Amino acid sequence: MVRHLLVPGRGIPRPEHWQRRWADAHPEYRWAPYPPGPPYTVQERVAALHEAVMADTTPAVLIAHSAGCITAVTWAAHHVGPVRAALLVTPPYIDPLWSPGPDRPSDSVFGTVPRWPLPFRTVLVASRTDPYTTFAQFEQYAADWGAELYDAGDAGHLETADGYGPWPDGERLVAALG
Repeated sequence: MVRHLLVPGRGIPRPEHWQRRWADAHPEYRWAPYPPGPPYTVQERVAALHEAVMADTTPAVLIAHSAGCITAVTWAAHHVGPVRAALLVTPPYIDPLWSPGPDRPSDSVFGTVPRWPLPFRTVLVASRTDPYTTFAQFEQYAADWGAELYDAGDAGHLETADGYGPWPDGERLVAALG
């Protein structure tokens, strides 16, 4: 038995987005948190994820997209809980010296993105054409987090605008995680 927690990115996924489709197709999947939309405040997102993880002792598989990946790895750096595995889909590269600019003054990431092995099996999905992260940066994240790297090819940011509504490869990856 395993439960699935969907960890959203910064925005609110459109109805066509693969995460939203999975939530609709699998009523047992839970949002952690329900997509609040911007601003992205990592402290709030990590607290919501922690609450969802600790709500049950059944092992969880985290399914994170974009900034949700930052939420998941930050949670793992500060908490423990019944997490079996994680699928981290196109995490944005955040430079250690980054601070929010005038276009996103409310977004916050405390400290730097954790860069050590995660305590559970992790698959990082990388795109060769992601506008937020180079393939080399995905490779470095995977090495730092002890994650298996899945090369999705020219997939953009794996979002609705890039043609990802249905994403059967992602469903297969989740199934393999437990």
